[in-house]
Amino acid sequence: MGKRSVVPFGPQHPVLPEPVHLDLVIEDEKVIEAIPNIGFIHRGLEGLTEKRDFKQMTYVIERTCGICSFGHGMGYVETLEKMMNVEVPSRAKYLRTIWAEMARIHSHLLWLGLMADAFGFESLFYQAWRVRERVLDLQEMTTGGRIIFSVNQLGGVLRDIDSEQEKVILDTLKDVQKDIKTIADSFLMDYSVESRLKGVGILTKEQAHDLGCCGPFARASGLNYDMRKLGYEAYGELDFEPIISREGDSFARCECRINELYQSIDLIRQAFSKMPSGDIAVSVKGNPTGEYFNRIEQPRGEAIYYIKANGSKKLDRFRLRTPTFANLAGLCEMLKNCEYSDVGVLALTIDPCISCTER
Repeated sequence: MGKRSVVPFGPQHPVLPEPVHLDLVIEDEKVIEAIPNIGFIHRGLEGLTEKRDFKQMTYVIERTCGICSFGHGMGYVETLEKMMNVEVPSRAKYLRTIWAEMARIHSHLLWLGLMADAFGFESLFYQAWRVRERVLDLQEMTTGGRIIFSVNQLGGVLRDIDSEQEKVILDTLKDVQKDIKTIADSFLMDYSVESRLKGVGILTKEQAHDLGCCGPFARASGLNYDMRKLGYEAYGELDFEPIISREGDSFARCECRINELYQSIDLIRQAFSKMPSGDIAVSVKGNPTGEYFNRIEQPRGEAIYYIKANGSKKLDRFRLRTPTFANLAGLCEMLKNCEYSDVGVLALTIDPCISCTER
């Protein structure tokens, strides 16, 4: 047995987009154990339910995280709507689904760029983010915001998408799909990429299940687990199956997210083809009472929303469980016996969002 030492990894590190802190037990160049330490950017957002009324909290919850912003707003208002038996107009459900898939595209493209940068492929990083900018332009055109949309409201949405905007979106996504194909070829058919990702950081299907992993991280290990199949919003009326892989390594996680980009574009096309005309919101009166537990599929995986209300304007309790929190256990498991030089890449393969985790 070689000499063991504890090496702190993060919260500030050149390869990390967010302040992940891991204490790594190292023996020579091998990681024996990884111990996560979170809490550097805790902001007490859940505690603000005591100071803001439940409608104002929609905009607070959206700011749990920038990249996951739309999903958080949608998950929050959907939980309240189910608690209050509010029937949201069908068109609003389709609009939410379209924006949710746009958010998934820009989130996955952001991750692909960061992953390319992590293993030193800087030109691929620029390409991924260049394509992502086109999606951000579509979001700005339809919502007024590039990252934080602020279009969700209790009872529906605040904005509509007209026929001209629909044409621009569909035409742009056609070009985006071609660009994604070029990027995908570089990621999935390049020897240097394969050498850094294939067979590295393997998490088996059984491990992913037992540790409660979610999202593309879990699906890359073979788990057929996607909250969109619950049929919330308009997903129940769209035709799709979860993207899964069997290998469970870093390459499989990359492959899953790339294939989800194509899937999201297809879901947006389906949604536009099936979206009915009509109202985009209904008036909601009264205050919520009772409690409700709700789940949605964020770009990074399953997010859980719990609300307890007492009939007043301020909630008793709001609780959010984010996908990164669920995936940290899987990260620590796959770091065991890996090379120290692979830690940065492996940490990125769960697509960590510490802002969400430390709300």
